[in-house]
Amino acid sequence: MAQQAAKRSGVGEPEPAEPKPASVGSVIRRIRTEKGMSLQEVAAASGVSVGMLSQVERDLSNPSLRVLTGIRRALGAEVSELFQEPPRRMVDPAFVRRLARRPRLELGQISKELLSSGGQHNLQFMILNIEPHGSSGDAPMRYPAEKGGLILSGDLLLRVGDEEALLSEGDSFVFDSSRPHTLRNPTGTVTKVLWIIGAVQLDRHL
Repeated sequence: MAQQAAKRSGVGEPEPAEPKPASVGSVIRRIRTEKGMSLQEVAAASGVSVGMLSQVERDLSNPSLRVLTGIRRALGAEVSELFQEPPRRMVDPAFVRRLARRPRLELGQISKELLSSGGQHNLQFMILNIEPHGSSGDAPMRYPAEKGGLILSGDLLLRVGDEEALLSEGDSFVFDSSRPHTLRNPTGTVTKVLWIIGAVQLDRHL
């Protein structure tokens, strides 16, 4: 009887398993397919070779932040589209992102934790976790946007154009993302950065 009562009340039943998040490669392949773009078209628009793009989609290669940004922009996708949203277990306003529902995107040397709430916004913000001696890649990134951030812990070597700064916990920054830029963790411990991306009007850069 006690077992039947427990079964009816749900007591003692295991919590349903969280679904495994989709890999970044499968997300890129799904977006590309939905947009009806071929590997060759995305490769030409992103500057990433067809072979590298194919490896990324099959999760045989982990893209750098620069490579992922090139692919994302070639697909015309928002940053938030690359994250797999966890299931909603409570009713919240659309502007809320709970800690337990924070998606994570693994990029090898750098991982991203999405802080922005769901949906498309002109402002995206996240936490970057940069592994010891990790970086955004060998080649600089650049595209029309504004970027800013705050060093939460560790050190960050940020290069924008011909200028470079070593930033430590508590330091902040803002720069024009159309200028070539790279970021690197020069230390042997993980660096955490609050990273903010704001969309800008394209005519500002024409």
